[in-house]
Amino acid sequence: MNRPIRRVAVVCMVMFTLLLLNATYNIVVRQSGLNADSRNRRVRDAEFAQDRGPILAGQEQIARSEPSDGTFGYQRLYDQPYLYAPITGYYSYDHGNTSLEANYSSKLAGTDDSQFVRRTLDLATGEQPKGASVETTINPAAQQAAYNGLEGKKGAVVAMDPQTGAILAMVSTPSFDPNAIASHDLQEANESWSQLAEDPNNPLTNRATREIYPPGSVFKLVTAAAALENGHPADAPIDSPEQLRLPGTQTDLGNDTYCGGNQISMEQALKVSCNTAFANLALEVGEDEMRAKAEEFGFGTQPLAELNAVASRYPTEMNDAQLAMTGIGQYEVAATPLQMTLVASAIANRGQLYRPYVVETVRASNLSPIETHRPDLMGRPLSGENADALAGMMETVVTEGTGTNAQISGATVGGKTSTAQSAPDRPPYAWFTSFAKDDEGTPKIAVTVFVEDAGVSRSEVSGGGLAAPIARDVMESVL
Repeated sequence: MNRPIRRVAVVCMVMFTLLLLNATYNIVVRQSGLNADSRNRRVRDAEFAQDRGPILAGQEQIARSEPSDGTFGYQRLYDQPYLYAPITGYYSYDHGNTSLEANYSSKLAGTDDSQFVRRTLDLATGEQPKGASVETTINPAAQQAAYNGLEGKKGAVVAMDPQTGAILAMVSTPSFDPNAIASHDLQEANESWSQLAEDPNNPLTNRATREIYPPGSVFKLVTAAAALENGHPADAPIDSPEQLRLPGTQTDLGNDTYCGGNQISMEQALKVSCNTAFANLALEVGEDEMRAKAEEFGFGTQPLAELNAVASRYPTEMNDAQLAMTGIGQYEVAATPLQMTLVASAIANRGQLYRPYVVETVRASNLSPIETHRPDLMGRPLSGENADALAGMMETVVTEGTGTNAQISGATVGGKTSTAQSAPDRPPYAWFTSFAKDDEGTPKIAVTVFVEDAGVSRSEVSGGGLAAPIARDVMESVL
């Protein structure tokens, strides 16, 4: 071979090598980025046409795919859409996906790395690839009871198994129909999405996990827990004047009811929801210990990644007046309904707090498990003794105090009501956070009901009147 031919051969080999390296780089390194690029319509077309696996609640398919004669091979459908929309989310061509449709998208589509072997077998046999099924922890009866209770109201309900962290119900109202956004008629789907996005009632927002609100008196549970864990005996008297001058101010904090005297027990303070007593407890515990206890219950964390839960908030850098107000769930304290369910859950479960989860099992198309959840202990914000003491106080709230509307025959129910002030131009928020135990004392369910707006006058808003009956119905559906 003469020199010119050798040079040409070397140049060709170098070019082929560079070409192979570039192809390898694109496949190995850039593939996921290229696939995710919004301009890559071929990938989007292929994904939208896939036979996605179902999402289930109990034995019910709440999201599924069916063959379609249209542009795309399969149409995503949602059964009982308004009931389950906060959990399933939606799967849209132009607006992406949300909730479980987003966080389990690759598994539902069958493109996840865990399904590589299945895809390879399908390729070899010529079978159409199928996505995995996602089995949720949702109890359909509890879900229906929560949705029925919130009918005509704006709000949210979260129910959880205190012994595992499994979410038993999650409802947010007003809800929406994901079918309209998943339509193959893209113009119609875009119009539907725009209408929902512009709706002042924010139906696309999951109020159970994605919004934080002033919790008001339900936060007194955290204050009581902080006091107990920092050495305040359950039976020790607490100063409970009719008016408490907030430190360093000319402002007096009052009570909404007669507390029972100028010094009362913690149980009495919780039963009648005495503001001045809990403000004094917060001052006694101190800012650092109050914040630490709130964080042990989950404040400042995002406890349910499956549904993109936001963090609840306990403020920093306060003066004593602001600290006192946090003791009654005011100032800048803000929580999701999910967060307050975690608080009730830990109290009911003798201080053990399990991390919440909403997906039990993911199964391949041949029903073999790809992923199975195991209960995960998140922490222990209370000792067993202090948790039992506080649970007993919550039970008194239901038997004798502001939460009597949550009573269930044959079950032990504990709860805490709240009528939380939000803004002068709108009614307060109604809260009720609670738990129920069976006749053997085993905690079966923790429930938080949040009513943002019930369409009633300000004087008719109360946690015991609006929220407690809903919680009772949800607990009864499980018990």
